[in-house]
Amino acid sequence: MTISDVARAAGVSVATVSKVVNNRYGVSPATAERVLGVVAELGYESSLVARSLRQQSTNVVGVLVAGFEPYSTELLKGISSAVEGTGYELLAYSGGSDGGSMVGWERRSLSRLAGTLIDAAIVVTPTLVLTEAQGIPVVAIDPHTGPEGTPTVDSDNTSGAREAVEHLIGLGHRRIAHLGGRTDLESARLRELGYRQALAAAGIEVDPDWVRVGGYWPETADAPARELLDPPSGERPTAVFAANDQSAIHVLEVAAEKGLRVPEDLSVVGFDDIPESASCTPPLTTVAQPLHRMGAEALRMVLDLLQGTPREQHLRLPTSLVVRSSTGPAPSPR
Repeated sequence: MTISDVARAAGVSVATVSKVVNNRYGVSPATAERVLGVVAELGYESSLVARSLRQQSTNVVGVLVAGFEPYSTELLKGISSAVEGTGYELLAYSGGSDGGSMVGWERRSLSRLAGTLIDAAIVVTPTLVLTEAQGIPVVAIDPHTGPEGTPTVDSDNTSGAREAVEHLIGLGHRRIAHLGGRTDLESARLRELGYRQALAAAGIEVDPDWVRVGGYWPETADAPARELLDPPSGERPTAVFAANDQSAIHVLEVAAEKGLRVPEDLSVVGFDDIPESASCTPPLTTVAQPLHRMGAEALRMVLDLLQGTPREQHLRLPTSLVVRSSTGPAPSPR
């Protein structure tokens, strides 16, 4: 539907339609009402690009993700709820699936969208430090490099991981493995740090064979999960702390395949508290990140930047342990 279609249906000029939809003077109330009725009937929307050229603004905030998966989807829910009543709209954009390198996907995405389609951006887990050179206000959620450059929002990964492992230690576990996340992510490094801190505080030595890289995805976590649950030495850990829920849920699947009972033979803890963690079998004990709040705070911060009233540069939110059925007392030595 074009502006010419609206003008023809309303019996007015294209210039008159333009004045009405852009709330400009020079059109009688009766004519404006007729034009708006046709706009509503035909479903006409002026393009974001045309709006940005006319007004130097689109009133759209972009949410840039490498891909749509449970973690980013939960953040989007929080952002979407928070945008209501602000006068802004959202554009969700997946920039990591264009066949190119994953490193730098956010800069490629920003160069395509900034200034023509979006006024500001929330970037989820950017691989690079983003700066003012991007040309629009940017807030990063869970950046790979930690709190550098632009304003950031993340959760307390270290204390969350420490609490997860302390929970397992409190259940009597001493042989606790860690299925880590992506080696390029700061959050993964901090979660491994929390794991090591909890073991050290309890006087438990870290077994290098029980620390594996799972990569945050089921497909990348498969081989290391199998190695942990069927080690060459024959001594299997009694508990696994996985750096995210998707990896932890895959550990549950591998354990079931190998005939291990959870939690009688093996306890498993994840991180994130995505919806799937409550519906898997058994329901997963996990560290809950406040994902909806993280998204909402990121939106608030980016709107503050647009209005020229920034409050904080870096915001770190607390986590909480959610205990479900995947953890139990350590099995008795055989």
